[in-house]
Amino acid sequence: MGMFNDFRSPAARPAPVAPATAPAPVPAPARAPQPARPVARAEAAPVPTDWLDLKHRLHETILEEMNLSALETVDTKDMRRAVATLTVQHLAAQKIELGSDGFKQLVSDLIDEVTGLGPLEPLLADPTISDILVNGHSHVFVERKGLLERAPSTFRDEKHLLRIIDKIVSRVGRRIDESQPWVDARLPDGSRVNAIIRPCAIDGPSLSIRKFSADKLTMDRLVGYGAITTPAAQFLRAAVEARMNVLISGGTGSGKTTMLNALSACIDRRQRIVTIEDAAELQLQQEHVVRLETRPSNTEGAGEISQRLLVKNALRMRPDRIVIGEVRGSEAFDKLQAMNTGHDGSMTTIHANTARDAISRLEQMVVMIGADFPLSAVRNQIASGINIVLQLNRLSDGSRRVMSISEVYGLEGDTILMQDIFIFKREGRDAEGNVLGRFLPTGVRPRCYDLIMAAGIPLPTDVFSGLSGRGVA
Repeated sequence: MGMFNDFRSPAARPAPVAPATAPAPVPAPARAPQPARPVARAEAAPVPTDWLDLKHRLHETILEEMNLSALETVDTKDMRRAVATLTVQHLAAQKIELGSDGFKQLVSDLIDEVTGLGPLEPLLADPTISDILVNGHSHVFVERKGLLERAPSTFRDEKHLLRIIDKIVSRVGRRIDESQPWVDARLPDGSRVNAIIRPCAIDGPSLSIRKFSADKLTMDRLVGYGAITTPAAQFLRAAVEARMNVLISGGTGSGKTTMLNALSACIDRRQRIVTIEDAAELQLQQEHVVRLETRPSNTEGAGEISQRLLVKNALRMRPDRIVIGEVRGSEAFDKLQAMNTGHDGSMTTIHANTARDAISRLEQMVVMIGADFPLSAVRNQIASGINIVLQLNRLSDGSRRVMSISEVYGLEGDTILMQDIFIFKREGRDAEGNVLGRFLPTGVRPRCYDLIMAAGIPLPTDVFSGLSGRGVA
């Protein structure tokens, strides 16, 4: 009891009196407690409603009776002991019986509610899950190996889900309400979060989490996974080392950020890198990195700091390279200006379906600045500023692959000239539905090859002919 009293708030209420008619015993939840607590498969039964009600009542009691400010410095074992003591008292007062497994699960769930993100905690702890998608309080989906499935986790009601969303966004100094019904944020581990609420989310709050991978992917590991071949990876390493400007294109969930992180490992560790993101998630592997993050406007509609402002400021920070997590607006103009005025070796990502579409989207973003800027001048800036375009896709079998590596090599009239260096050729499907194909060199030696050699980066020409013996996937 001494340990429990340490966590009691100064104005803690006494335990509630048992009702005249004790409620029926509550069954234990379907999933058994485990240290890692992986999420059950899609076919698992949903958590019983009476279990959610019990957990909600106990959670409200804990919030009333525990000194939450002390939880930040308390040992995990001590906190578990305090929550267990409080749970025993209230189960006894309400004459509710639980088995050993059910009691342990209840205590773990309550700790998740108090110190973590409630029903999301077991999903965040599951290493096989890459995305968590919440569509209203009662529908939770997860992505495993590129494919979606239903998860058994649920929230008690919409208020419960809103409380979890508010906990996420408040940690990074952001807000979400009717005046600003959507927000980008991040979790402490770097996972990317997007939340949107009513009135924009008609069927209730929606939450999307792209999980952070603590296991950093390298180019060698991407080759091992079949996302790219050894010759193509060798070319990309040489291009990054030779300070080529790289644009990584792809759809949502195609692996753009993963590829950007992997490519960043090829940057000289003696160089100063400035990153610019809406919600910081890049995992650059160098020591000399300055991370900048945008800021939304406050409740009065003032104080916004956009990517474009951060790009302008980054140019005053003596960067060797500027890396933008995703270019999506007028900051594209300043990015191209930087690429064409000595800040080469930059990298960024963009949403597009093909390499040619990526160039067109970049062109449209520059035009968004609204200035009287001739289209021919915009295209000249792109042709001079961008060297390599990587196109990534998530295929129908859930796999993520590099579909093409293209070179931007000039301008003819008003047409930006591009040529494919490597392309993925589809060859059907196997019996399990997996997409078959090979990632092959086109036989074209890129014009930037001379620049790579001039930079002193060794790169054999046979990587472009497929004669190197280093494989096609």
